[in-house]
Amino acid sequence: MLKAYKYRIYPKINQKVLFNKHFGCTRFIYNWALESKTKYYHKNKKGISCFELINQLVQLKKEKETSWLSEVYSQSLQQSIINLDKAFTSFFNKNTQFPKFKSKHNNQSFQYPQNVKVDFNNSTVKLPKIGEVKAVFSRKFKGKIKTCTISKTRTNKYFISILVETKDKPKKKFKVVKSKAVGVDLGIKDFLITSNGEKVDSPKYLRSSEKRLKVLQRRASKKKKGSNNRKKANLSVAKKHEKIRNRREDFLHKISTRLIRENKTICLEDLNVAGMIKNHKLAKSIADASWSKFVNMLTYKAEWYGVNLLFIGRFDPSSKMCSKCGSINEDLTLKDRKWKCKECNIIHDRDINAAMNIKNFAFNKQNTNSGSGRPGDLLEMLVRKPKSMKEESV
Repeated sequence: MLKAYKYRIYPKINQKVLFNKHFGCTRFIYNWALESKTKYYHKNKKGISCFELINQLVQLKKEKETSWLSEVYSQSLQQSIINLDKAFTSFFNKNTQFPKFKSKHNNQSFQYPQNVKVDFNNSTVKLPKIGEVKAVFSRKFKGKIKTCTISKTRTNKYFISILVETKDKPKKKFKVVKSKAVGVDLGIKDFLITSNGEKVDSPKYLRSSEKRLKVLQRRASKKKKGSNNRKKANLSVAKKHEKIRNRREDFLHKISTRLIRENKTICLEDLNVAGMIKNHKLAKSIADASWSKFVNMLTYKAEWYGVNLLFIGRFDPSSKMCSKCGSINEDLTLKDRKWKCKECNIIHDRDINAAMNIKNFAFNKQNTNSGSGRPGDLLEMLVRKPKSMKEESV
């Protein structure tokens, strides 16, 4: 099993200089490779492989104008080209957008594919071309180190992420039983609502910090461009954003871990978050909730602990459908938080009803896929809506 561990590191002044050289050189090689691949394709109507670019890298280091590339670890430069190749593969698989040029104003990083040694006793990490760097190990690990990523945030903090291949094996999946499952509906006012009736308030860390952020951003905008005062003001803005991000990630980790520990099967809706963010009225609230990161956390934690994750289609009418009789309320709007079913006269809480439907849809889909579904299953009562950017579960 592969696991990643992230630690804070404290390099010396001369080591910071070497780190900055690695950041700059790997960024230069990434941008050079991206430009080379683009030009080669326009000229020859076919792509150039990363291995050909790596071979050209040897000659590039010998040229007088770019001889400074020899000052950094060669395998880190090669890894930049490999990462670019992975970015193109992801783009052609329609998972991401076309690769962009890297900027020195964003978070900086580079990778060591091997030859990194960790000393827990002395709290140091030995890095090629850098030497021993002081680190704070919040926890130890056992296993083979695969790759290490050195990163620098906009607040000038340095971190090392170590990917480790451990001997641990994923736990055997629990048996899928409806009585031990929970349906989860993600929302904005309440971060999540379960089919058991539990509601978890959305902390809205960005919204609650907007007033202070505006003050800091206004101060930064009034400073002279290129001055030290502007850099200090921008650093204050970056620190505030970092605090918001850390609080959000802490909340997501805690709630995802609790869900995994308390349930053996979790049912979710496959939300089109990228499409929903295009709604300018809800974009900031959806981004602040960070649903995608939450689902990613649930996914890898479920693999670790053997918990089942069941997903339903994003166009299933989870909010409009009565969880008791199956009738659909076509008149339901986004502002209606409670509604009464015209068939069975039951009053529904919109979000709890959606969570119950998500659980029912997931298990009916599970039964259909396993061949145990009946003609009268709930799925056959659904009225599919045409594809739209609007999601009914918000």
